[in-house]
Amino acid sequence: MNRTTTLPQTRRRLLCGATALWAGAALLGWAQPLRAGPVAARAPQRHRVERVLMGTRVAIAAVGEDPLLAPAIEAAFSEMQRQVALLSHYSATNAVAAVNLSAGLQPVSVAPELMKVLLAAQAVARRSDGAFDVTVGSVGRWHFDPAAPAMPTPERIAAGLRGVDWRLLTLDERAGTALLGRRGMRLDTGGIAKLPILQAGLLTLQGYGIQTALVDGGGDILAMAAPQVRPWRVGIRDPRAPQRLLGAVDLTNGIVASSGDYERCFVRDGRRYHHVLDPRTGYPAQGPHGTTLLADSVDAVNGLGTAVMVMDPDDGRALLRRSGVDALVGGRDSSLWLTQGLQRRMGGK
Repeated sequence: MNRTTTLPQTRRRLLCGATALWAGAALLGWAQPLRAGPVAARAPQRHRVERVLMGTRVAIAAVGEDPLLAPAIEAAFSEMQRQVALLSHYSATNAVAAVNLSAGLQPVSVAPELMKVLLAAQAVARRSDGAFDVTVGSVGRWHFDPAAPAMPTPERIAAGLRGVDWRLLTLDERAGTALLGRRGMRLDTGGIAKLPILQAGLLTLQGYGIQTALVDGGGDILAMAAPQVRPWRVGIRDPRAPQRLLGAVDLTNGIVASSGDYERCFVRDGRRYHHVLDPRTGYPAQGPHGTTLLADSVDAVNGLGTAVMVMDPDDGRALLRRSGVDALVGGRDSSLWLTQGLQRRMGGK
Protein backbone atom coordinates (compact mmCIF):
# COMPACT_ATOMS: atom_id res chain seq x y z
CA MET A 1 0.00 0.00 0.00
CA ASN A 2 1.42 3.35 -1.02
CA ARG A 3 2.19 5.95 1.59
CA THR A 4 2.08 9.67 1.14
CA THR A 5 5.55 10.87 0.19
CA THR A 6 6.85 13.76 2.27
CA LEU A 7 8.99 16.23 0.37
CA PRO A 8 12.46 16.63 1.89
CA GLN A 9 12.90 19.55 4.25
CA THR A 10 15.65 21.96 3.18
CA ARG A 11 17.41 24.28 5.61
CA ARG A 12 17.53 27.79 4.23
CA ARG A 13 18.16 31.19 5.65
CA LEU A 14 15.08 33.41 5.45
CA LEU A 15 15.98 36.19 3.01
CA CYS A 16 14.11 38.94 1.24
CA GLY A 17 13.19 37.57 -2.16
CA ALA A 18 12.97 33.94 -1.08
CA THR A 19 10.28 32.14 -3.01
CA ALA A 20 8.38 28.88 -2.86
CA LEU A 21 9.74 27.18 0.25
CA TRP A 22 9.19 30.09 2.60
CA ALA A 23 5.95 31.37 1.12
CA GLY A 24 2.60 31.05 2.86
CA ALA A 25 1.86 27.46 1.87
CA ALA A 26 3.94 24.42 1.00
CA LEU A 27 3.14 21.09 -0.62
CA LEU A 28 3.75 18.34 1.94
CA GLY A 29 2.83 15.28 -0.08
CA TRP A 30 1.56 13.79 -3.30
CA ALA A 31 -2.06 12.79 -3.64
CA GLN A 32 -2.47 9.01 -3.42
CA PRO A 33 -5.22 6.59 -4.53
CA LEU A 34 -7.64 5.67 -1.77
CA ARG A 35 -7.67 2.04 -2.80
CA ALA A 36 -5.79 -0.20 -5.17
CA GLY A 37 -7.25 -0.83 -8.60
CA PRO A 38 -7.35 -4.11 -10.53
CA VAL A 39 -4.10 -6.04 -10.50
CA ALA A 40 -3.71 -5.73 -14.27
CA ALA A 41 -4.26 -1.95 -14.30
CA ARG A 42 -1.27 0.33 -14.74
CA ALA A 43 -0.55 2.43 -11.67
CA PRO A 44 -0.93 6.19 -12.18
CA GLN A 45 2.33 7.98 -12.82
CA ARG A 46 3.48 11.03 -10.88
CA HIS A 47 5.34 13.84 -12.56
CA ARG A 48 6.68 17.19 -11.31
CA VAL A 49 8.24 20.04 -13.30
CA GLU A 50 9.51 23.36 -11.93
CA ARG A 51 10.38 26.52 -13.85
CA VAL A 52 10.94 30.21 -13.17
CA LEU A 53 7.90 32.30 -14.10
CA MET A 54 6.65 35.70 -12.90
CA GLY A 55 9.83 36.16 -10.90
CA THR A 56 9.27 33.06 -8.77
CA ARG A 57 9.51 29.29 -9.01
CA VAL A 58 6.35 27.72 -10.41
CA ALA A 59 5.93 23.97 -10.02
CA ILE A 60 3.36 21.64 -11.54
CA ALA A 61 2.74 18.26 -9.94
CA ALA A 62 0.40 15.90 -11.77
CA VAL A 63 -0.88 12.34 -11.50
CA GLY A 64 -2.21 10.41 -14.48
CA GLU A 65 -1.40 8.21 -17.45
CA ASP A 66 2.24 8.53 -18.41
CA PRO A 67 1.81 9.49 -22.11
CA LEU A 68 -0.39 12.45 -21.13
CA LEU A 69 1.66 13.99 -18.34
CA ALA A 70 4.64 15.48 -20.16
CA PRO A 71 2.70 17.17 -23.01
CA ALA A 72 -0.01 18.36 -20.62
CA ILE A 73 2.51 19.99 -18.30
CA GLU A 74 4.36 21.53 -21.23
CA ALA A 75 1.10 22.97 -22.56
CA ALA A 76 0.23 24.33 -19.11
CA PHE A 77 3.54 26.19 -18.86
CA SER A 78 3.11 27.51 -22.40
CA GLU A 79 -0.34 28.86 -21.57
CA MET A 80 0.87 30.48 -18.37
CA GLN A 81 3.74 32.11 -20.27
CA ARG A 82 1.30 33.38 -22.90
CA GLN A 83 -0.81 34.99 -20.23
CA VAL A 84 2.22 36.50 -18.50
CA ALA A 85 3.02 38.23 -21.79
CA LEU A 86 -0.55 39.55 -21.95
CA LEU A 87 -0.94 40.65 -18.34
CA SER A 88 2.46 41.77 -17.07
CA HIS A 89 2.88 45.46 -16.31
CA TYR A 90 6.63 45.09 -16.95
CA SER A 91 6.14 44.54 -20.70
CA ALA A 92 6.69 47.52 -22.98
CA THR A 93 4.65 46.10 -25.86
CA ASN A 94 1.45 44.55 -24.50
CA ALA A 95 -2.00 46.06 -23.91
CA VAL A 96 -1.14 47.00 -20.31
CA ALA A 97 1.63 49.22 -21.67
CA ALA A 98 -0.74 50.61 -24.30
CA VAL A 99 -3.34 51.52 -21.66
CA ASN A 100 -0.62 53.29 -19.67
CA LEU A 101 0.65 55.20 -22.70
CA SER A 102 -2.88 56.25 -23.66
CA ALA A 103 -3.83 57.41 -20.17
CA GLY A 104 -5.94 60.55 -20.32
CA LEU A 105 -6.20 60.31 -24.11
CA GLN A 106 -8.24 57.41 -25.44
CA PRO A 107 -9.51 53.93 -24.58
CA VAL A 108 -7.46 50.91 -25.65
CA SER A 109 -8.69 47.53 -26.85
CA VAL A 110 -7.68 44.76 -24.44
CA ALA A 111 -7.80 40.97 -24.64
CA PRO A 112 -10.55 39.15 -22.70
CA GLU A 113 -7.94 37.81 -20.25
CA LEU A 114 -6.84 41.34 -19.34
CA MET A 115 -10.41 42.61 -19.17
CA LYS A 116 -11.26 39.85 -16.68
CA VAL A 117 -8.25 40.73 -14.50
CA LEU A 118 -9.10 44.46 -14.51
CA LEU A 119 -12.73 43.75 -13.66
CA ALA A 120 -11.53 41.63 -10.72
CA ALA A 121 -9.27 44.48 -9.62
CA GLN A 122 -12.15 46.94 -9.64
CA ALA A 123 -14.37 44.54 -7.72
CA VAL A 124 -11.86 44.10 -4.87
CA ALA A 125 -11.17 47.85 -4.87
CA ARG A 126 -14.87 48.48 -4.22
CA ARG A 127 -15.02 45.81 -1.51
CA SER A 128 -11.93 47.19 0.26
CA ASP A 129 -12.71 50.89 -0.19
CA GLY A 130 -9.61 51.32 -2.33
CA ALA A 131 -7.13 49.42 -0.16
CA PHE A 132 -6.45 47.42 -3.30
CA ASP A 133 -5.86 49.76 -6.23
CA VAL A 134 -4.57 48.56 -9.60
CA THR A 135 -3.54 52.14 -10.47
CA VAL A 136 -0.85 52.17 -7.73
CA GLY A 137 1.66 51.82 -10.57
CA SER A 138 1.22 55.57 -11.07
CA VAL A 139 3.76 56.22 -8.29
CA GLY A 140 6.53 54.73 -10.45
CA ARG A 141 8.39 51.47 -10.89
CA TRP A 142 9.50 49.47 -7.89
CA HIS A 143 11.74 46.41 -8.38
CA PHE A 144 12.01 44.00 -5.46
CA ASP A 145 14.68 41.62 -6.73
CA PRO A 146 17.31 41.78 -3.93
CA ALA A 147 20.06 41.44 -6.54
CA ALA A 148 18.91 44.55 -8.41
CA PRO A 149 16.44 46.53 -6.28
CA ALA A 150 15.04 49.84 -7.44
CA MET A 151 12.54 52.34 -6.12
CA PRO A 152 11.12 55.64 -7.37
CA THR A 153 12.43 58.85 -5.84
CA PRO A 154 10.31 60.40 -3.06
CA GLU A 155 9.51 63.25 -5.47
CA ARG A 156 8.29 60.78 -8.10
CA ILE A 157 6.13 58.98 -5.57
CA ALA A 158 4.60 62.21 -4.28
CA ALA A 159 3.80 63.40 -7.81
CA GLY A 160 2.45 59.99 -8.86
CA LEU A 161 0.02 59.75 -5.96
CA ARG A 162 -2.24 62.23 -7.79
CA GLY A 163 -2.86 59.51 -10.35
CA VAL A 164 -3.64 56.69 -7.92
CA ASP A 165 -7.41 56.34 -8.06
CA TRP A 166 -9.11 53.13 -9.15
CA ARG A 167 -12.29 55.11 -9.88
CA LEU A 168 -10.51 56.74 -12.82
CA LEU A 169 -10.16 53.40 -14.60
CA THR A 170 -13.06 52.98 -17.03
CA LEU A 171 -13.77 49.51 -18.39
CA ASP A 172 -16.19 48.97 -21.28
CA GLU A 173 -16.89 45.24 -21.40
CA ARG A 174 -19.05 45.49 -24.49
CA ALA A 175 -16.43 47.38 -26.48
CA GLY A 176 -13.55 45.49 -24.84
CA THR A 177 -11.66 48.65 -23.91
CA ALA A 178 -9.90 50.19 -20.91
CA LEU A 179 -9.14 53.84 -20.22
CA LEU A 180 -7.12 55.52 -17.50
CA GLY A 181 -8.64 58.92 -16.94
CA ARG A 182 -5.59 61.06 -16.25
CA ARG A 183 -2.22 61.53 -17.96
CA GLY A 184 0.63 59.82 -16.14
CA MET A 185 -1.53 57.07 -14.62
CA ARG A 186 -0.19 53.51 -14.78
CA LEU A 187 -1.62 50.08 -14.11
CA ASP A 188 0.20 47.67 -11.79
CA THR A 189 -1.27 44.21 -12.37
CA GLY A 190 1.16 42.47 -10.02
CA GLY A 191 -1.35 42.02 -7.20
CA ILE A 192 -4.20 40.66 -9.33
CA ALA A 193 -2.81 38.74 -12.35
CA LYS A 194 -0.79 35.96 -10.73
CA LEU A 195 -3.64 33.73 -9.56
CA PRO A 196 -5.53 33.82 -12.90
CA ILE A 197 -2.27 32.88 -14.64
CA LEU A 198 -1.78 29.89 -12.33
CA GLN A 199 -5.43 28.97 -12.83
CA ALA A 200 -4.91 28.98 -16.59
CA GLY A 201 -2.19 26.38 -16.11
CA LEU A 202 -4.47 24.15 -14.05
CA LEU A 203 -7.32 24.49 -16.56
CA THR A 204 -4.94 23.53 -19.37
CA LEU A 205 -4.05 20.33 -17.53
CA GLN A 206 -7.75 19.65 -17.10
CA GLY A 207 -8.23 20.10 -20.84
CA TYR A 208 -5.71 17.32 -21.42
CA GLY A 209 -7.75 14.96 -19.28
CA ILE A 210 -5.61 15.30 -16.14
CA GLN A 211 -7.87 15.07 -13.10
CA THR A 212 -5.32 15.21 -10.29
CA ALA A 213 -2.81 18.05 -10.32
CA LEU A 214 -1.42 20.95 -8.37
CA VAL A 215 0.12 24.25 -9.48
CA ASP A 216 2.39 25.93 -6.92
CA GLY A 217 3.41 29.49 -7.69
CA GLY A 218 5.71 30.64 -4.93
CA GLY A 219 3.37 29.39 -2.22
CA ASP A 220 0.07 30.18 -3.95
CA ILE A 221 -1.33 26.70 -4.52
CA LEU A 222 -4.18 25.64 -6.80
CA ALA A 223 -5.22 22.01 -6.73
CA MET A 224 -7.65 19.47 -8.10
CA ALA A 225 -8.02 15.78 -7.29
CA ALA A 226 -10.09 13.01 -8.83
CA PRO A 227 -12.82 11.49 -6.61
CA GLN A 228 -10.85 8.27 -5.96
CA VAL A 229 -7.70 10.13 -4.93
CA ARG A 230 -6.71 11.41 -1.51
CA PRO A 231 -6.57 15.20 -1.16
CA TRP A 232 -3.31 17.04 -1.51
CA ARG A 233 -1.69 17.82 1.85
CA VAL A 234 -0.65 21.47 2.05
CA GLY A 235 1.31 23.03 4.90
CA ILE A 236 0.31 26.44 6.24
CA ARG A 237 3.23 28.62 7.26
CA ASP A 238 3.28 31.14 10.07
CA PRO A 239 3.48 34.60 8.43
CA ARG A 240 5.28 35.91 11.53
CA ALA A 241 8.02 33.28 11.12
CA PRO A 242 7.68 31.76 7.62
CA GLN A 243 10.26 29.03 8.33
CA ARG A 244 7.72 27.49 10.74
CA LEU A 245 4.63 25.46 9.88
CA LEU A 246 1.45 26.15 11.83
CA GLY A 247 -0.28 23.05 10.52
CA ALA A 248 -1.65 21.53 7.35
CA VAL A 249 -4.91 21.25 5.42
CA ASP A 250 -6.32 18.82 2.87
CA LEU A 251 -6.96 20.39 -0.52
CA THR A 252 -9.13 18.58 -3.05
CA ASN A 253 -10.39 21.29 -5.39
CA GLY A 254 -9.48 24.79 -4.34
CA ILE A 255 -6.80 27.35 -3.64
CA VAL A 256 -4.45 28.46 -0.89
CA ALA A 257 -3.35 32.05 -1.58
CA SER A 258 -0.75 33.91 0.46
CA SER A 259 0.52 37.47 0.69
CA GLY A 260 3.45 38.43 2.89
CA ASP A 261 5.96 41.19 3.50
CA TYR A 262 8.68 38.49 3.52
CA GLU A 263 8.10 37.26 -0.05
CA ARG A 264 9.73 39.93 -2.23
CA CYS A 265 11.70 42.66 -0.53
CA PHE A 266 15.02 44.44 -0.24
CA VAL A 267 16.88 46.37 2.42
CA ARG A 268 18.20 49.88 1.84
CA ASP A 269 19.73 52.22 4.43
CA GLY A 270 18.65 49.84 7.17
CA ARG A 271 15.00 49.81 6.10
CA ARG A 272 13.22 46.86 4.55
CA TYR A 273 10.94 47.53 1.58
CA HIS A 274 8.44 44.85 0.50
CA HIS A 275 6.26 44.43 -2.58
CA VAL A 276 2.78 45.22 -1.19
CA LEU A 277 2.32 48.94 -1.81
CA ASP A 278 -0.15 51.12 0.05
CA PRO A 279 -2.06 53.15 -2.57
CA ARG A 280 -2.48 55.97 -0.04
CA THR A 281 1.28 56.50 0.39
CA GLY A 282 2.98 54.84 -2.57
CA TYR A 283 5.28 53.02 -0.15
CA PRO A 284 5.15 49.46 1.24
CA ALA A 285 2.15 48.85 3.48
CA GLN A 286 2.54 48.91 7.24
CA GLY A 287 -0.24 46.42 7.95
CA PRO A 288 0.02 42.71 8.80
CA HIS A 289 3.12 40.65 8.07
CA GLY A 290 1.07 38.28 5.96
CA THR A 291 -2.17 36.53 5.17
CA THR A 292 -3.15 33.07 3.95
CA LEU A 293 -6.59 32.52 2.42
CA LEU A 294 -8.34 29.27 1.50
CA ALA A 295 -11.29 29.06 -0.87
CA ASP A 296 -12.88 27.00 -3.61
CA SER A 297 -12.10 29.49 -6.38
CA VAL A 298 -9.61 32.13 -7.47
CA ASP A 299 -12.40 34.69 -7.77
CA ALA A 300 -13.12 34.42 -4.04
CA VAL A 301 -9.61 35.43 -2.95
CA ASN A 302 -7.92 37.29 -5.81
CA GLY A 303 -6.53 40.61 -4.54
CA LEU A 304 -8.08 40.10 -1.11
CA GLY A 305 -4.87 39.28 0.74
CA THR A 306 -3.14 42.35 -0.68
CA ALA A 307 -6.04 44.54 0.42
CA VAL A 308 -5.95 43.12 3.96
CA MET A 309 -2.23 43.88 4.23
CA VAL A 310 -2.98 47.53 3.50
CA MET A 311 -6.05 47.89 5.73
CA ASP A 312 -6.40 48.63 9.42
CA PRO A 313 -6.38 45.23 11.23
CA ASP A 314 -10.00 45.45 12.38
CA ASP A 315 -11.20 46.52 8.94
CA GLY A 316 -9.19 43.76 7.29
CA ARG A 317 -10.67 41.08 9.53
CA ALA A 318 -14.16 42.45 8.90
CA LEU A 319 -13.57 42.24 5.15
CA LEU A 320 -12.46 38.62 5.46
CA ARG A 321 -15.55 37.74 7.51
CA ARG A 322 -17.80 39.31 4.89
CA SER A 323 -15.97 37.45 2.15
CA GLY A 324 -16.64 34.08 3.75
CA VAL A 325 -13.18 32.63 3.09
CA ASP A 326 -11.05 30.62 5.52
CA ALA A 327 -8.15 32.84 6.55
CA LEU A 328 -5.29 33.62 8.88
CA VAL A 329 -3.59 36.96 9.43
CA GLY A 330 -0.21 37.41 11.09
CA GLY A 331 -0.17 40.83 12.69
CA ARG A 332 2.72 43.26 12.96
CA ASP A 333 2.21 43.08 16.75
CA SER A 334 2.98 39.31 16.62
CA SER A 335 -0.72 38.41 16.95
CA LEU A 336 -2.24 35.60 14.91
CA TRP A 337 -5.89 35.67 13.86
CA LEU A 338 -7.62 32.65 12.30
CA THR A 339 -11.17 32.12 11.17
CA GLN A 340 -13.01 29.24 12.84
CA GLY A 341 -13.24 27.49 9.48
CA LEU A 342 -9.46 27.43 9.07
CA GLN A 343 -8.96 26.29 12.64
CA ARG A 344 -11.24 23.31 11.95
CA ARG A 345 -9.46 22.48 8.69
CA MET A 346 -6.12 22.51 10.49
CA GLY A 347 -7.45 20.15 13.16
CA GLY A 348 -8.15 22.71 15.85
CA LYS A 349 -11.35 23.13 17.83
